[in-house]
Amino acid sequence: MLSSICPLGERARASRWPVTTGAYVLGSVAGGVALGTLGAGVGALVPTTWRGSVPVLGLFAALLIVGLLADLGLLGRALPSWRRQVDEQWLTRYRGWVYGVGFGVQLGFGVATIVPSATTYAVVVAAMLTGQPSAGAVIGATFGLVRALPVFLVARVEAPGQLRALFRGLQRWARPADVLAQVSLALAALVLMAGAVALI
Repeated sequence: MLSSICPLGERARASRWPVTTGAYVLGSVAGGVALGTLGAGVGALVPTTWRGSVPVLGLFAALLIVGLLADLGLLGRALPSWRRQVDEQWLTRYRGWVYGVGFGVQLGFGVATIVPSATTYAVVVAAMLTGQPSAGAVIGATFGLVRALPVFLVARVEAPGQLRALFRGLQRWARPADVLAQVSLALAALVLMAGAVALI
């Protein structure tokens, strides 16, 4: 996505990077809101007393641990995921703000494209546990915003060499980012387990 929506590419397509990027961020937040609200809506179908019960908290903690093990490559297979990406033909077919919103919504929704980490599913779990659409929307909006923010890394890219240098730098941060996601999953699982233990 960073190579698609950057000042260099936008200029070549006669689009304005700030407009496309603004649309992309708004779309991603909207997609996240949809994800969180949907997750909370599903959670609302479960009685409140069950959502906060020891078995449910334990189940969700176990699911997060399974996700963590999958991210660590210890299960021998990846988590379930679509194998689709956003349609890059949109870049030449539509105006910048149109594909900005379209790409943003799909990526902000999280599960509409390839799921790179179990943290995406953790967002759905968190929204489900709230059982409240407003809380789910806040969780989803935060996810969508954080997912969109890397687009600002290319704000100063005006030449192909700058883009290549940026990607080389990002490669160095790939492993630390993976570790951060794994630590987040572990902490979330621990919080849920502690909540379950406190209820015993």
